Amino acid sequence: MKDIGNIIKSLQNIMWRDQGVSGDAQRIEQLGWMISLKILDDKDKELELLNDKYTSVIPKKFQWRNWAGNPEGITGDELKEFVDAKLIPALKNLDISTGNKRALIVHEIFDGTNNYMKDGTVIRQVLNKLNEIDFNSSEDRHVFGDIYETILKDLQSSGKYGEFYTPRAITEFITETINPRLGEKVLDPACGTGGFLTSAIENIRRQDIKGVKNLRQLEKDIHGMELKPLPFMLCVTNLILHDIEVPNVDYIDSL
Repeated sequence: MKDIGNIIKSLQNIMWRDQGVSGDAQRIEQLGWMISLKILDDKDKELELLNDKYTSVIPKKFQWRNWAGNPEGITGDELKEFVDAKLIPALKNLDISTGNKRALIVHEIFDGTNNYMKDGTVIRQVLNKLNEIDFNSSEDRHVFGDIYETILKDLQSSGKYGEFYTPRAITEFITETINPRLGEKVLDPACGTGGFLTSAIENIRRQDIKGVKNLRQLEKDIHGMELKPLPFMLCVTNLILHDIEVPNVDYIDSL
């Protein structure tokens, strides 16, 4: 079994070599958008296998597999130029006029995203390391959930954001006490990185999910709102990792 903890540590060590990344908060933000894109592409691959008519909302040349997936692919200045001048602008300006919720999510994730890395060779090393994780493998996904918690703890102690992230033990205790069930609406109007929402998902899954129909119902029942770009991005990817195909998370100020 691969050690995903070591992969994340290696990623962090690689990123310290890049002069553009200063401090934990920037490193987490950088890692955040890259992981988001990898998760979205892994999920797209899964959905393409399950449904012949499924088409990703991300244009082909900007799909992770086509620019990041090949370890011998573009690198150096060419890669840096591609990320800054093409990839991020294209995803920020994704067509959302169709009302496709998945397109809206991608647009919102990248609307508040920056690439801090300045060295294209280091970017390539990060991409290759991320390609060691397969988010469609339930084992990788499960282990990554724990790593995800570590990233969130790093975020909490990085000092830049000043938000309070509820410890997992408290989240789970409150969720067990309230005991949300399938068919009940779950709303977190200041959901941060989705701790309460994922806790509710797991609680409902344990008791009520028997098949795809139940899962689709669960998807409709879970609703979050978040104003800050980084927690929003982490929340969306967190829900996708918990098998919510199209997370219902609004990028708004609920107040």
